[in-house]
Amino acid sequence: MIVMIYIRIPLLEDANTSILWNDDKDLWSFKKMTCLNNNTIEDEMAWLRYKLKQTNQILFAICLQELDTYVGNVELINIRGNRAELHCYIGNSLYKEKGVGLQAAFLMIQYGFLEKSLEIIYLKIHPSNISAITRYEKLGFEINHHERGMLYMTISKNKFLNKYSISRN
Repeated sequence: MIVMIYIRIPLLEDANTSILWNDDKDLWSFKKMTCLNNNTIEDEMAWLRYKLKQTNQILFAICLQELDTYVGNVELINIRGNRAELHCYIGNSLYKEKGVGLQAAFLMIQYGFLEKSLEIIYLKIHPSNISAITRYEKLGFEINHHERGMLYMTISKNKFLNKYSISRN
């Protein structure tokens, strides 16, 4: 069964869900960032307010279409000129390995290229996260280089639009 999703701007009440993901060691095991597992709901809401005010990042909530349920986040960070870094994480473990992250990444990449006029989107991924590497390669990302224990993968606007026959208009 294919789980269909949509992405939207996060709501402050999403913090009630995202705070539950802070203790998920599996979620954070492949990330270079860490999460404070003693956050309060006020801390989580402050983090969300901060993220939404940033001008060099775009954060979206990942939601299931059928259930209208918030299950993760996808974001473009470090937006500089025509480049940005992609982050995607599924916090609800019931929807990991179900294609949800792949769909969310696709939607965010499309948004970045078509709405934000980016030319390059890249990501950093742990080399032992083979399943994620394979999924990003399916989207069209290519391994660019290794740095500080991470693989850097990139996709260009032209490659993405051509691969998926998406019009620039």
